[in-house]
Amino acid sequence: MFCSCKNDPLEQHPNVNICPICTAHPGTLPVANKDAIHKVIQVGLALGCTIPERSKFDRKNYFYPDLPKGYQISQYDMPFCKGGKLKVGERDIYITRVHLEEDTGRLQHLFETEAQSRRPERPVGAEYSLVDFNRAGVPLMELVTEPDITSSQEASAFAQELQLILRYLDASDADMEKGQMRVEANISVRSQRQEALGTKVEVKNLNSFRAVEGAIEYEIQRQTEALELGKSIVQETRGWDTQKGTTYSQREKESSHDYRYFPEPDIPPFQFSKNEIESLQAQVPELPQQRRKRLLEEYDLSKKETEVFVRSKDIGEYFEKVVSELGPGLSRERLKKLTKLSANYILSDLMGLLEGASVEGEDFLITPENFAELILLIEKGEISSPIAKQVLKEMFAKGGDPSQIIEEKGLAQVSDEASIQKIAEEVIEKNPKAVEDYKKGKENALQFLIGQMMAVSKGTLSPELTAKSLRAVLTK
Repeated sequence: MFCSCKNDPLEQHPNVNICPICTAHPGTLPVANKDAIHKVIQVGLALGCTIPERSKFDRKNYFYPDLPKGYQISQYDMPFCKGGKLKVGERDIYITRVHLEEDTGRLQHLFETEAQSRRPERPVGAEYSLVDFNRAGVPLMELVTEPDITSSQEASAFAQELQLILRYLDASDADMEKGQMRVEANISVRSQRQEALGTKVEVKNLNSFRAVEGAIEYEIQRQTEALELGKSIVQETRGWDTQKGTTYSQREKESSHDYRYFPEPDIPPFQFSKNEIESLQAQVPELPQQRRKRLLEEYDLSKKETEVFVRSKDIGEYFEKVVSELGPGLSRERLKKLTKLSANYILSDLMGLLEGASVEGEDFLITPENFAELILLIEKGEISSPIAKQVLKEMFAKGGDPSQIIEEKGLAQVSDEASIQKIAEEVIEKNPKAVEDYKKGKENALQFLIGQMMAVSKGTLSPELTAKSLRAVLTK
């Protein structure tokens, strides 16, 4: 945040992405990261926050081994963003503030046995901790909501929607497993007769949406049971034990005056002009809520399909490129049919082949033009669904034009009635038991015979003509 050290959450070697500034050597001076400030302001603009013309950094004073300066450069009374809201379901969750600060280092506790140790160079069983300062000084955006969230599910939904916005803005990958996004839930319980909010308890560093829901559910139950027994709730910070599914006390919660905030003397206050804010606003892309509305209206997709395309932004953009390649001059009904077909094959077959990989990677070989051509071949009845799946697999593995693949591998659909009838007669001759069952009224026998014909032809027969031809031969 205040130096040029690399921000790499995947770095495994301790204390390599550090310098005298982020490790607080005497005489060093911080220089604010302009890009980080602009990204936080864009997050605020995306959430409808007010961006004050003046802002500043403050010193938050406390002592902990992972805080090299003995204080953290943060923001107190003049954050970059104030107010705002985020719609979750049918409700607006109001936001108090969005501010920027620097992250702390990371403690590695060494109370592990030799069997548990993953690094042979690490002392085993040592009764002390080591500090990795790679993360110290990394830009850390903190968003605080009003006490509007009423359930664990709503808290999780809020965090997931915020994660999407951060990714759309390219402010962060916000991968919780990599520590790029953390949730700290403040939970308070009160009786229905009580107007004032109850004493809040903060659960720190929740690193998955499942942990968010689990920790909140547990705290609601713990606090409710304590109040029903006449006990009081202590304002404190607690941790979440994933294995046990319980929270545990870490320390009593400090108040803001305990941190002795005062303006950061080494960084001058910030002044933002109206033109600068408008320029940042113009750079805000289409956001998840806007995309949901547009996809539903423009492509007549289901809510489930829309949600996948919104959450997997790269897949959604690929889908739109495919639809744009289906060709001009199509009737509304035909375009609607082709769009639906495109969505089905992308969401089922293509995503199955991708197995979580991105369509934006260098290894992805299917161009939107070639995918659109495949969809047109399916719609025209030139290839069956089983053949389309084969062709798509080939395109995924090697790229290429679908028509060329079909020709090279002899996968063109057989629509010649004489040829189909000949295959039907051969299959009927080889399966007398199924023929007998069909004549007794067992419709499943016909499906079996169709399957046999498809197997013989490697899926190149027209399904409609296959069924028609079989029935004709069977009733002779």
